[in-house]
Amino acid sequence: MDETSLEHIKALLDQKHDAFNRPAFIQDDPVAIPHRFTVKEDIEISAFLTATIAWGNRTAILKSATALMQRLGEAPHAFVMDASHEEIEALGDFYYRTFQGVDLVNFIYGLRNIYTHLGGLHEVFYQSWKSGEGVPGGLSRLRKSFFTEGAEKRSFKHLASIDKGASCKRLNMFLRWMVRNDKRGVDFGLWKNLPASGLYLPLDVHTGNVARKLGLLQRKANDWKAVEEVTGNLRRMDAADPIKYDFALFGMGIEKWF
Repeated sequence: MDETSLEHIKALLDQKHDAFNRPAFIQDDPVAIPHRFTVKEDIEISAFLTATIAWGNRTAILKSATALMQRLGEAPHAFVMDASHEEIEALGDFYYRTFQGVDLVNFIYGLRNIYTHLGGLHEVFYQSWKSGEGVPGGLSRLRKSFFTEGAEKRSFKHLASIDKGASCKRLNMFLRWMVRNDKRGVDFGLWKNLPASGLYLPLDVHTGNVARKLGLLQRKANDWKAVEEVTGNLRRMDAADPIKYDFALFGMGIEKWF
């Protein structure tokens, strides 16, 4: 794509970004769930679990994520760290589409493992960044260290594997929430020692289709190579904060721009 074409697309995406990246966006989006909390660890864990089930209808996602937070006593970090075996196993009747109670149980134990032995979700990605592995390395580290011994294999599919080429859409969305700090009120900017420049687009069917129509993505599969391609083009438009354009691509998908 030549620079003239890119400038025209940038002007459009900047306009759409401004339209969608504002507090009014929060109400109907899964990001509303972590916005209910104020403590860093509560925000992280509620965001991670919400992102995990963030596929399908947004109303249904919000309903299930709200119910999940209630099951955790509206104190997700305390529940992860302190709940008894019996209290965790009682989550076995939770479900959202293919994410079943057994998966939630495995995720609670996985989070306990991350916060007990690795310093938390933030630390996993910070260590990866310090070592020069960036977000891809952090995604790989997280999955390799997340599940505890005896975790049901079926639960592994709910934590995307970058090593197998997955787009890691929901994990990249979670990272956008945690890292971006533009003071517009939607993303949290909690992880201040990680740069927004290193983030990757949360690529899904809708953002992928819009990106292809705009010429920002040629690859047909929505996999990690596609994420790298489209994010590379977004960095040409804003090297410091390329994933702000997630708002634009998502919004144009909602508006059925194409």
